[in-house]
Amino acid sequence: MDTLETRELRYFVAVAEELHFGRAAERLGMAQPPLSRAIQQLERRLEVCLLERNRRGVRLTGAGEVLLQEGRAALDAAAAAARRTRRAGGADSPGGPRGRLVLAVKAAASHELLRKLLDAYAAEPDSAEIEVLPCGIREQEELLRDGRADVALMHTPWNSLTGFDSEALAAEGQVAVLPAGHPLAARESLSLADVRDIPGLPIARWPTHGTYAPGPGPEIHNQTQLAQLIALGRTVAVVPDSARSWLWAEHAAVPLADAPSVVTHIAWPAHSRSLALAGLVRTAMARWERETVRIRQHG
Repeated sequence: MDTLETRELRYFVAVAEELHFGRAAERLGMAQPPLSRAIQQLERRLEVCLLERNRRGVRLTGAGEVLLQEGRAALDAAAAAARRTRRAGGADSPGGPRGRLVLAVKAAASHELLRKLLDAYAAEPDSAEIEVLPCGIREQEELLRDGRADVALMHTPWNSLTGFDSEALAAEGQVAVLPAGHPLAARESLSLADVRDIPGLPIARWPTHGTYAPGPGPEIHNQTQLAQLIALGRTVAVVPDSARSWLWAEHAAVPLADAPSVVTHIAWPAHSRSLALAGLVRTAMARWERETVRIRQHG
């Protein structure tokens, strides 16, 4: 058989992550013997060895590594489908929110763009209720993939659009945010090389899928922490120009002449068939086209 049940995948993923049948059984809330039998039956059905068992413990085979990766993805997709289905069911029920959409946005980012988008969409006939879900650094992708959000504002080059449909809404330059009293704060512009090599002021490090790249700069968990560390003269940050809206008096923003543009996209799961989502995307695109024409006309 080429089909797998979610129950089988949950069992196998638990064993593969724990590499111990006893701990996996405890995690699943079941006895160990039926768990062992279930894994053996799975191996027989797939006609492969997934786990090597000996006195020293349990080890994944090459086939087991593949099933662990694919199994996690399948379970995540199933959970996302359940979340979206419950939300759709709630919208259809008496008294439920009509066509409610959850929009994930990075906290403190794209204030002006988001306000204009929500105002324009609210003015549309039969517009859906929009729940704005502020999230942490680079979390939009995860929220969109696991079904906690229906649509997101994503920012390239930092967010990955792989697996999503998307449309570009806005582009902007980047700035270096430094302590206001720093000598470089008086410059009209800086280069990325200037920012990467400031004595005593290491560049802030952002997480990618929960992992920080090595470096001397502080690991940044949220905007408030970043703002305080910059004000204290402990770090410098490279951020979109629109981030000027949250700067303190103790900060200075200097344009970066050679930094790539940051493009804000509206993104959604490629398989979505939501009419409410389609309406929101149409509104976003129309708003962006009008804004582009206005900028061209006024130079």
